[in-house]
Amino acid sequence: MTTEVVEARRGTSFKDVARLLHRHRISGLPVLDHDDKVVGVVSQTDLVHRRTGRHDRERAQRSRAPAPPRSGIRTDTASRATTAGELMSTPAVTVHPEQRVADAARVMERHHVDRLPVVDEEDRLIGIATRRDLLRVFLRTDEEIRRDVIADVLTRAMCLPPHAVTVSVLDGMVTLKGQLERHGDIPLAVRSTWRVDGVIGVVNDLSVRVDDGSA
Repeated sequence: MTTEVVEARRGTSFKDVARLLHRHRISGLPVLDHDDKVVGVVSQTDLVHRRTGRHDRERAQRSRAPAPPRSGIRTDTASRATTAGELMSTPAVTVHPEQRVADAARVMERHHVDRLPVVDEEDRLIGIATRRDLLRVFLRTDEEIRRDVIADVLTRAMCLPPHAVTVSVLDGMVTLKGQLERHGDIPLAVRSTWRVDGVIGVVNDLSVRVDDGSA
């Protein structure tokens, strides 16, 4: 995620929102309340809806005919919106920092958004993840991924001795090969490896030296 986030408040004006989007060359930004909690998101689409809704309403008034319906567009509300709080889409689609990159990508696809506010357990903004951020993660080299699996998963998290597990990576696909002391360590090693940035799959070639009977 990116920790330097362009944001708006509920009372930020329509014009200021447009200026922020244009100045920073972004397609949307989170809207925060007085407690820095994310309450919504304003996108370029929200601004366009407001403009087109107002145009339809004014045209209808001039012709004394009802404005043509616009499927999926909040013309009645959006056309009158003057602040970020009135323009925003709410509730905001957000993610937490511990969620996997692949899960964040699925959320983006499901909700058709290009950026996700990253929030803590109290919904306070701590960063933002964009499609570009996610792509950068998947472009990590195999050697970078291999080093992280060894250092963060096997050595630091699982406290395994050196060379207990052989790690090889090819195009983001990680293969774990070796013997562990306990059966329960195998799923832990696989799950933890999946969480390493850039990993697209895990091949489990682990076995147990002495099965302790745990599942």
